[in-house]
Amino acid sequence: MKRLVQFTVVASMSLLFAACNSEAASYPAKDIKIIVPNAPGGGTDIVARGLVEHAKDKIDANVIVENMTEGGGITGLIQGANADPDGYTLTMTTVELAMLPHLGRLSVDYEAYQPIVAPIADPAAVIVPADAPYDTMQEFIDYAKEHPGEIKVGNSGVGAVWHLAAVALEDEFDIEFSHVPYDGGTAPAIAALSGGHIDAVTAAPGNAISQIQAGELKVLGVMSEERLDFLDEVPTLKEEFDMDFTVRAWAALSAPADTAPEVMEVLNVFVETAEDPEFQTFLRNQGINPVSFSGEELVEMMEQDHEMYSTLMENLDL
Repeated sequence: MKRLVQFTVVASMSLLFAACNSEAASYPAKDIKIIVPNAPGGGTDIVARGLVEHAKDKIDANVIVENMTEGGGITGLIQGANADPDGYTLTMTTVELAMLPHLGRLSVDYEAYQPIVAPIADPAAVIVPADAPYDTMQEFIDYAKEHPGEIKVGNSGVGAVWHLAAVALEDEFDIEFSHVPYDGGTAPAIAALSGGHIDAVTAAPGNAISQIQAGELKVLGVMSEERLDFLDEVPTLKEEFDMDFTVRAWAALSAPADTAPEVMEVLNVFVETAEDPEFQTFLRNQGINPVSFSGEELVEMMEQDHEMYSTLMENLDL
C-alpha cells in the first residue's frame, strides 16, 4: 500500500509538471494584463501604453493595461508580485519598489519580480524659474547656504522619489530647503513653480519640458551618470561635484519571480520593442529620455537602487 501511495504522489506531480510545461509551451493563449500602479496619463502609464501599442504586432495576444492606484500604487505592486507566475499578469514596477520597503510601507521588493525591460529611467533634475537669481548648481547651492530654509522646493509627496532627491541634495551639500509636497504627482508642483509659488522642483526634466522649451523654466543640473540627449548643455552633478550616486525614476515591465523561462523568452518581445527606434521616438516626443535596460544590467540597477535608498533613508532617519 505504501508503494502505491508513493507511486500515486509521484504520478500526480509528474502530471502537474507536464501540465505546467504544456501551458508554458503554448503561451500566450489568452489576454495578458499589465498592472500600472500609477494614474492614467502619468509617465509610467504613457510608457506602458506606448510599449503595448508598439509591441502589438510582435506578440500573439491582446495586452490590456490596468491602472491600479490604490495605496499610492502599493496595492498594484503587491498584486503583481503575488500573481500566478504564468505570464498573464505583468507589472510596470517602479522605483518605489526600491524605496517603500525601507519605510515599512511595502511588503515586497525587487526580488519578488523577474524584470523584463526598463524603457525609462529618468534622473532627477533641479528645475527653477528662468528669472531665478542663480544660473548654475554652484550658485544655487551657495544661495541655499546663505539662506537656510528659504528655498521652497516642491515635490510629489513626502517619501516619493523627487522628495528624496531634494533630501539627498541637502545631505550632500549640508544645506536646508523648505519642502512643499503636492498631491497628484509632479504636475501640480511644476504648475506651482511656473506660477511663482515655489522656488524649485527636483523632478525629471521631461515633466516640465514644455515650460523649459518655452523659456519659463531652466534646468541647473541633472542627478545622473551622463548628460541627457535633449539637455546636453546641462551638466550632471557627478561631473560638477563628483557625486557618486544617481537619483532616477525608473519603470520596468516585470513578471512574477518564478515565471518559466519559456514564458520569459516570449516576453522578450518587449525588450525588442524598447529598442525599436519608432518607440524611442515616441518617448522623446513625450519628453522622456529613452533607455533599454534588460537582463543582468536591469537586475543590477534595481539592486543598486534598493541598497542606495536603504542607506539614504537610514542615514537621514526617514
